[in-house]
Amino acid sequence: MSDACLLTTWNINSVRLRLPLVARFVRERNPDILCLQETKCRDSEFPFSGLRELGYEHIEIHGQKGYHGVAVASRRPLGPAHRRDFCGKGDSRHIGVSFSLGARTIDLHNMYVPAGGYEPDRAINPKFGHKLDFLDEMAAWCKAADTGARDCILVGDLNVAPLETDVWNHKAMLTVVSHTPIEVEKMNRVIRQGGWIDVMRKFVPPEKRLFSWWSYRSPDWLTADKGRRLDHVWTSQSLADAVAAMDVLKEARGWERPSDHAPVTVLLKA
Repeated sequence: MSDACLLTTWNINSVRLRLPLVARFVRERNPDILCLQETKCRDSEFPFSGLRELGYEHIEIHGQKGYHGVAVASRRPLGPAHRRDFCGKGDSRHIGVSFSLGARTIDLHNMYVPAGGYEPDRAINPKFGHKLDFLDEMAAWCKAADTGARDCILVGDLNVAPLETDVWNHKAMLTVVSHTPIEVEKMNRVIRQGGWIDVMRKFVPPEKRLFSWWSYRSPDWLTADKGRRLDHVWTSQSLADAVAAMDVLKEARGWERPSDHAPVTVLLKA
């Protein structure tokens, strides 16, 4: 097995609708492993054949009708998949697999954290309460699984922009869901409990802006550049030095009928 692996995480916002964009991305970047979120289809409707035509013979999915959904498509064999039902809601927001990198076996978790609605008050917005509870359960799960003690990677649309430079305007965003202090606090607790390293910031220093999402509501998203970093790649301490490169393909946000998220790719070396 190769001692190098390109791994991409991408909230595709409907895998069937945007399969042509996946194909374009694969032609241009050719990742070995593709982690998708918001696939928005039942398992029986997932476009296995389209991804296999792109060279992904190993596919594990966790889907539901019209909402959520995560998938891992790989050119290299995957270990048995497991799926956790966070908060007991029956939502398809997690899938875990494993793959080999040189002599290592790496646990890979693909996650889609709830967006949380628009009002950052759980008393009047149950979606925000669900998001906070989800992050709490994530922290407890990471601690119980002892993710920091093994070779682990967690990727996905985590729907929190934790740093001031993860949003276009820190002060303006303090009361906007995804950057509120309580969300940031809870995400940081997940990171601590899991022993995670935010490897995207290994390549773009914390004092510099880094975005992966631009709203559909912006009439000129590229000029306005009012982005947020909602998509993340975390590794255990043992794998931090194995990440040799990172790229956010911002131009994909400008492709025809795009997702509002850009794909994030990391290069792993054994």
